[in-house]
Amino acid sequence: MAASKTKNSETPPSYRVCQDDSHAPERTISLAGRLALADANRIHVDLLKGLEGGAFESLTLDLSGVEYLDSAVMAVVFEIERVAKEDGKKFQLSGPSEAIKGLIALVDPEKLTAAATAAKKPKPERMLAQIGGGALSFLADARAFIVFVGDAAIAMAGSILHPGSVRWRDTLLHAERAGADALSLVGLVSLLLGLILGFQALIQLKQFGANIYAADLVGLSVLRELGPLMTCILVAGRSGSAFAAEIGTMEVNEEVDALTTMGFDPVRFLAVPRIVALTCVVPVLTIYAGFLGLLGGLIVGVGMGDLTVSAYLIQSQKAIHLWDIGQGLIKCEVYAIVVGLVGCMRGFQARGSAASVGRATTSAVVTGIFLIIVVDAVLTLMFQYFGRG
Repeated sequence: MAASKTKNSETPPSYRVCQDDSHAPERTISLAGRLALADANRIHVDLLKGLEGGAFESLTLDLSGVEYLDSAVMAVVFEIERVAKEDGKKFQLSGPSEAIKGLIALVDPEKLTAAATAAKKPKPERMLAQIGGGALSFLADARAFIVFVGDAAIAMAGSILHPGSVRWRDTLLHAERAGADALSLVGLVSLLLGLILGFQALIQLKQFGANIYAADLVGLSVLRELGPLMTCILVAGRSGSAFAAEIGTMEVNEEVDALTTMGFDPVRFLAVPRIVALTCVVPVLTIYAGFLGLLGGLIVGVGMGDLTVSAYLIQSQKAIHLWDIGQGLIKCEVYAIVVGLVGCMRGFQARGSAASVGRATTSAVVTGIFLIIVVDAVLTLMFQYFGRG
């Protein structure tokens, strides 16, 4: 037996580690002395070194010379056993005292190792299970949205019958945040959108000498589709997420439960002012966005399309009808209701912790934008086949 001692200039170890250096298929490592928490890390290192090298098939840990052993070192022994078994080696303990046997009996190393292995290697879900889970989650969200729409409709009807019960001060505050505070962002995006549409239209129409029809393309696209769509996507990102975060924080802090306890309807108290605010300010934002989008097209048409301002405006007047503006306003009103409903619903769904508020906020934006696109497709088809456009 060749002894190898861990050296430490500050605190000499109170234990000994002895390793059988022979090349036999069985390797024995002997521990002796007092094995306590203070030396657990060094014992761990020494035992790991004992596992290195050699083509041995089994490892025996001899504890016959151990005077004292605490739970920290026993955890090290279990770790060495796990490492040895992962390397395909057999492991066994030899010569433990009755006290050590009692300590070992307190823990089942096989169950401990199995639990750790299961935690490290979770079984991936099968694709069919993932698809089914996604479908069930979608159906649950659809059901929750329908239920919340019903609750909001009842609360809105009660507010119409009793307008004095509406929190108008909060409604004005939300209108300011969703409308006035968004003017700069909506205006910049709409102006850039008009510039891009005008530029792309001119690139194609110049090939046929039809520069003047860039006014038609920009005007109809901005007023019918892209103006309301981009405006409400921005509102979903700003106001929809804010609604979910505010109501979600109140839900987590149990303020919504307090409102219910005091006899207030949370939907009527919290959701109605926000939805009313959006339905009032989003049409104004849409008209503002449409104007700046047309301005962007005018700038490109005059600057790059060899058009005069009067010619561009006259052509826009010929192409754009009142019903085109009406389509955009109808769409933006529906979008505003959808964004308000989704933002408030996700806020009420927050539970437990701040993390759930974050998830509710993210879900409000994603769901709101998705529903805006779906509603836009439905309304566009309806206006095409049943409207004047």
